[in-house]
Amino acid sequence: MHLREASYQSGETDSLKCAEPVGKRLTTIVTAILKAARRLYRSTAIPPRCSMIDSDARTAWQLFNLNWLPVAAMGALLALGLPLTGLSLEPVAYGITVAIAAVLVVVAYGHRLAKGELADPKLVFSLGTIGQVILTCAIVGPLSYVAGKLNWPLQDDALLAIDRALGLDPEAIARYVNDHPWLADCLARGYGLIKWPLLGIPVVLTLTARHVRLQVFMLAMSLALAVTIAISAVVPAIGTYYGLQLPAAHFPEINTAVYAGQLRDILALRDGSLHELRLFFLSGIVSFPSFHAASAVLYMWALWPVRGIGGIAAALNLLMIAATPAIGAHYLIDVAGGIAVAAASIWVTTFYVQRLGRTAPVSAAPELSPVWQTSLAE
Repeated sequence: MHLREASYQSGETDSLKCAEPVGKRLTTIVTAILKAARRLYRSTAIPPRCSMIDSDARTAWQLFNLNWLPVAAMGALLALGLPLTGLSLEPVAYGITVAIAAVLVVVAYGHRLAKGELADPKLVFSLGTIGQVILTCAIVGPLSYVAGKLNWPLQDDALLAIDRALGLDPEAIARYVNDHPWLADCLARGYGLIKWPLLGIPVVLTLTARHVRLQVFMLAMSLALAVTIAISAVVPAIGTYYGLQLPAAHFPEINTAVYAGQLRDILALRDGSLHELRLFFLSGIVSFPSFHAASAVLYMWALWPVRGIGGIAAALNLLMIAATPAIGAHYLIDVAGGIAVAAASIWVTTFYVQRLGRTAPVSAAPELSPVWQTSLAE
């Protein structure tokens, strides 16, 4: 156990050094969003094919409203879970985040109500979906801590045994990465790619008029998040280095700040010393299934049809998956589980939408102006 404590102590400093100033991060995000909104709102004379009259936009609008259901459900679980587990949210950072999401959503709905059928779908769906994404992230981060607070027995030994039974040794992988510093640096950069697509995908898909695809992506992501957190509640784990009983300093070339955060917060949750959740300092404490792996699959699916971007997105997200075992301290079975959750979420979501007769197959969207053969029932 002394090795695990040494891992915690050596990694905690690295984790704190990696924390970015909250104010600067918020300023950058808000500035970028407002600039994008200004560019999208410039045109007042909107041709019919670029307005809500378009059948694709009508379908996307109904799906956009439907997407509030999983957000509301997870929000309700968080509101119930916090007092039951004795956890609380630091109000300032959380309030600012929710306020930003609310402003974006109000602008989207306000424009839709003011312009009616002539509202610009690019503005409505880009700002509205970004608002949903921000609010969803603000909910699922703390919700994963509520799930972790259930204190089910750690499953690191079982997950490690599964990896080894499959002939995959996490220690051998970590040693190889550690012996190649250039690879460790490349993987560390790849692992951090999970954040920006959440803001970029709504912009790219709305600018290329893939409004329905964007809403299906949002619904699939919400489903994948809900399933991931539910599974992690009953299959909690800290990570490979903990399972191997190796301190983070054992691999000096690998950036173990992510693992240090996991170790710190999971142990603090389990011993009852963590009470207040600071939104911008939460760690990704879900091990199985890996949501980094799930996110990579969701991002690749969302952007794949976009010419000039789909291939690049696929390469970058494959890098993120490759980084998950060493940088995120995930077991290989975590990665497989995350990929399976994402694939199932995409299938269930597209099947659900098509079964209701709301859209033709999502993957059949043309390059610039998708035309859906069927629309939502009025």
